[in-house]
Amino acid sequence: MESLKKILGVVWILLAVVTAYFCVFEFGIPKLYTGHQEDLVFGIIILCILTPIISIGMAVFGYFALRGEYAKKKM
Repeated sequence: MESLKKILGVVWILLAVVTAYFCVFEFGIPKLYTGHQEDLVFGIIILCILTPIISIGMAVFGYFALRGEYAKKKM
């Protein structure tokens, strides 16, 4: 079970990278160049608030799972 947790830690870190890519290049930056005010506000919120919270949170969770912090007994 512990090896599964470590493998899923790597998966979470990879998901953090993929999420950061999609938030920045698919959702955030295209909204900045549309010319509409509501798209500009949404793009700024995506880039400055949501992307760091989501990506860093997933990466930290994966890092802790990879290190074995969620093990029942510490090794």
